[in-house]
Amino acid sequence: MSTTILAIESSCDDTGAAVCIDGEILSNIIASQKIHEQYGGVVPELASRAHMQNIVPVVDVALQKANVQLSQLDAVAFTQAPGLIGSLLVGAQFAKSLALSLQKPLITVHHMQAHVLANLIDEPRPSFPFLCLTVSGGHTQIVLCESPYDMKVIGETIDDAAGEAFDKSAKLLGLPYPGGPLIDKYAKEGNSTRYPFPEPNIPGLNFSFSGLKTSILYFLQAEKNKNNNFVEENLRDICASIQQRIVTILLNKLQKASKETGIKNVCIAGGVSANSGLRNGLTELGKRLGWQTFIPKFEYCTDNAGMIAITAYYKYLKKDFADITVSPTARAEW
Repeated sequence: MSTTILAIESSCDDTGAAVCIDGEILSNIIASQKIHEQYGGVVPELASRAHMQNIVPVVDVALQKANVQLSQLDAVAFTQAPGLIGSLLVGAQFAKSLALSLQKPLITVHHMQAHVLANLIDEPRPSFPFLCLTVSGGHTQIVLCESPYDMKVIGETIDDAAGEAFDKSAKLLGLPYPGGPLIDKYAKEGNSTRYPFPEPNIPGLNFSFSGLKTSILYFLQAEKNKNNNFVEENLRDICASIQQRIVTILLNKLQKASKETGIKNVCIAGGVSANSGLRNGLTELGKRLGWQTFIPKFEYCTDNAGMIAITAYYKYLKKDFADITVSPTARAEW
């Protein structure tokens, strides 16, 4: 008997729906919201409204692409936490109502665990145990994965996330939101060693990016006082230098985690794992240190329902189902 699961992702501003059969992702549909660009960040109320408009057509397209009927579903899954509570509520209520009407099991998924397990969607898949550097706009973590059911955060940011450092740096440079991908774009044409921004001295496996953001702010203020056109004239080198420092902070901690645990199967996940500097840096470091490195496809790096579906599939195998009274929550421990 095959297992067919519909998964819903609505933790922030992307409405996602995916269908998987026996762990194979047959469709992964995303509706993005452009309205937030004019505000320089996600507006929670606007995000939840857009989810309500998008969720039915997104689910419909996901089912059509997978050639699956509602009657064929064995379970319905959704992102329970963490995220924007208004956005989470839309996905949760839709999934709960659908599961109830179909009389099918309901599966809740932790968004950050799903990012980690996105590495199990396609071949080659990492063998257990593995380390996963999970980096996004809201999180920066090193996760020790013993199995799909046994994950432990062994390092995390004590202040800002790496994705936030990218976006806030981009804002300082006058780049539109979301600025992280634009820094990546311009960095490819710049000199990454021209401006040596400092690396924070944080003990253990934890991260910090607030000090780096401050140093970038003061650097730009000082240079613009000398030359008002400094950013425009040196944008590519500035972006390359910022990206190089953020990537080295991430990889240096990951290298330390590998040394302390002895684990050489190493993955990345989360929205920032789409960054070319990080992807290339991990690959090069892995070759030098003899690691087996794993990087998800771009479509499984940013928020998507495919990662929710693969996580739900493993929970289905354990019959780890949720009660219909379950509620989403903005924050949740692992």
